[in-house]
Amino acid sequence: MGVERALMLALAFLAVASLPAAFALLFCADEIIDRVVCGWSEWRERRRERRTIARLDRAIEADALTRDIDLSEFDRTDRRPLEQLAADLRRLGGQRLGGNARSMVWHGAVLQAYDDRLRLACRALGITEHLAELSGVDQQIERIRVEGVLHAAGLTLPAARAGHRQRHR
Repeated sequence: MGVERALMLALAFLAVASLPAAFALLFCADEIIDRVVCGWSEWRERRRERRTIARLDRAIEADALTRDIDLSEFDRTDRRPLEQLAADLRRLGGQRLGGNARSMVWHGAVLQAYDDRLRLACRALGITEHLAELSGVDQQIERIRVEGVLHAAGLTLPAARAGHRQRHR
């Protein structure tokens, strides 16, 4: 009878000790359920996004688009970073458009430097350009075409007139 009494006493003590945990579980049940449901829905959303991306990759054959790009070209030490080329193009483009009071020699040097940076940006992005082969109006037309193609590739360049934003599609 002493063992039964000790067992009953231990069970009563365990029941009293776990009573605060039972109350906490009862009062916080809605938050616990909410966290489980939110975790489950986030997991499903991430899974759905991964499946959608995988389907899109298969649909457009993303590997086929990048198969012919030589990635070692981007690792060359003599290659200027594209961000620096874009900053140079914006700076030189602003000088090219705003330098009307400067000499013809200065304007020609700025235009040559601008064309050099356009060629480097085209080479970095794999865009065909013919700026060195042309002159006069044909070169100006090619410069505008190249600016438009670079803008379509994501480089924002100065507009043809100072104070206007470039709008190529």
